[in-house]
Amino acid sequence: MTFTKKILLLGSGELGREFAISAKRLGAYVIACDAYEHAPAMQVADVSETFSMLDGDRLRTAIKKHQPDLIVPEVEAIRTEILEEVEIDGFNVVPSARATQLTMNRDAIRDVAAKELGLVTSRYHYAENFEDVARAAADIGLPLVIKPVMSSSGKGQSKVENEADLENAWNYAVDNMRGDRARVIVEQFVDFDYEITLLTVRTREGVLFCPPIGHRQERGDYQESWQPATMTDAALSDAQDMARKVVDNLGGHGLFGVEFFVTKAGEVIFSELSPRPHDTGMVTLIGQNLSEFDLHARAIMELPIPHIALTAPASASAVILADRDSSAFSFDGIEDALALGKEGAETDIRIFGKPVTRPYRRMGVVLAMSPDTDSARFLAKKAANCVSIKY
Repeated sequence: MTFTKKILLLGSGELGREFAISAKRLGAYVIACDAYEHAPAMQVADVSETFSMLDGDRLRTAIKKHQPDLIVPEVEAIRTEILEEVEIDGFNVVPSARATQLTMNRDAIRDVAAKELGLVTSRYHYAENFEDVARAAADIGLPLVIKPVMSSSGKGQSKVENEADLENAWNYAVDNMRGDRARVIVEQFVDFDYEITLLTVRTREGVLFCPPIGHRQERGDYQESWQPATMTDAALSDAQDMARKVVDNLGGHGLFGVEFFVTKAGEVIFSELSPRPHDTGMVTLIGQNLSEFDLHARAIMELPIPHIALTAPASASAVILADRDSSAFSFDGIEDALALGKEGAETDIRIFGKPVTRPYRRMGVVLAMSPDTDSARFLAKKAANCVSIKY
């Protein structure tokens, strides 16, 4: 069989799993890589490799061994200098080695957004020790947010309202960072009305946008998302303008998850960006004609995207969380969750296939579609509550 593209997937979590499925539907050959065996994407890929993405020698060896058409990062912690080297040698890094390097670190992408592009952001400082944190807090004022410059899904992030909590927040950020750089961003707490993810697709024909996605977090990690998020035309236009500027600056093709805060006054504030499918965007698996994974696959393979449209008035997702460490577990209640669906209000589920549980680890997600956002969110949470993990 002749494959359309050979894809080396760097990181094989739940987002990588759905991307691998979308890419294989388009005829791609997928090599799934991760630091542990039997990772979710490995279970659906053609072959797999197990090594740390921070091991530069192993990363370079895997690229030379497989000679991929496309190198697709799915995790933050990667030796991005190796990606720069192989890009010079002619390999295609998605969306580009520069974009990967800048967005793997919150400090780099924040500087591009605020200083180079002039986007509206919160006030911020960087800190590499607790003394730097204390000085930043004195300048910015409380409350503020401290988070690692490199982490995933909000891990290591905390809001600080009292000076006495600064050191605990610093330690929490360092303990939950990815990579080998003890550096955090200390930023002004934005008293936002809501936050959104604007899935932005850079294609060979130009930049496309999905309808905005609202989301709610706990412990810095997303718990539920819904689409479309309600926002004014002016706020949406501002978000799209900023998203277009930053993805055009980064270059390459693919889907970007661009996050914004929106204040009660309607001001749109750039927060973060991921050059790949976003966890809050899993809601598109039920609510769009093309999911974020389909869009990413088409964009990087330079295939047409005729249009992006909602397939229901509203959709929502709610996560299924573990509460302990275990390698022996099962799921109960899936039938009950799916039975909640009816005409005009459907439910679906994705079990990620992770081999072990940990406290607060996402093990699956429930999806729902309904005539309006409130009922979609209610249905998704009700269905997620039906599902339990048995140890």
